Amino acid sequence: MAGPSSFGRYTHAIVRSVPDSLGARPAGDGAGPAEPVDLAKAHRQYGVYTGILRQKLGLQVIELVADEGLPCSVLVEDAAVIQGDTALVTRPWEPTRRGEISSIKKVLEELKMRVVEVTDDGATLDGSDVLFTGREFFVGISKWTNHRGAEAVADAFRDFAVSTVPVAGSSHLKSFCSMAGPDTVVIGSSEAAKKAMRTMEQLTDHHYDTLTVPDDPAGNCIYVRLGPKGSALLHRSPEEFPNSLQPFQKLSDLTLIPAACSEVAKLGGALSSCSLLINKKLDR
Repeated sequence: MAGPSSFGRYTHAIVRSVPDSLGARPAGDGAGPAEPVDLAKAHRQYGVYTGILRQKLGLQVIELVADEGLPCSVLVEDAAVIQGDTALVTRPWEPTRRGEISSIKKVLEELKMRVVEVTDDGATLDGSDVLFTGREFFVGISKWTNHRGAEAVADAFRDFAVSTVPVAGSSHLKSFCSMAGPDTVVIGSSEAAKKAMRTMEQLTDHHYDTLTVPDDPAGNCIYVRLGPKGSALLHRSPEEFPNSLQPFQKLSDLTLIPAACSEVAKLGGALSSCSLLINKKLDR
């Protein structure tokens, strides 16, 4: 069973190129005026992001071609939940996004993962609602993910405790929190984020340190072990969230790597949304 000792170790990343249709997708959740996506900037940010995965994190990047019929398909994290050699392909709340699953499933099968599917037609599950801490899973019960979706996570990963955390509004759980190491949760400062953190603390038997950042979107980071060279944390750029840089500097044992994702963020995306990370040991 994989545990904290292997947490943050990855060999591969699945990404999908930015489709031009991303620029035509209405941003936001309908609660306010949509902010248009700058397509050229989205492509640049994606290029920097995939370059970091390859060059700084040393991952083998599997890049799927853009699909113009699936404008949100760059947000690959929503399509699967992966831990160890098991991959649970999800059932997004938005029916239009369910077309994203088949190509992700194919890649996972080619990598010889144990692929599990959500068989309950009443379940909805977005991968961005699933936080794995190295010890347990927290699943956000949100606009996007329901209790039956959380049950699919529990069924797929029976070696781990799975707890549910209510998430208000149109956010995913990982819109405002993530892991910055095996024992550290990065959390935003909004009431919704604080409430979710209190719930997680009540539900766990483990003590996690918390690193609070002023801006909720800055709470979404990617922690990666770099082997004997230490560990890295990919975090939102100071140009986007200058006030959130200082808390990260307390993590002196991590190599901090800033990256921007302002354009996919207009569609509810975050840094972790743009890749599926896999620890695929070489076949013996």
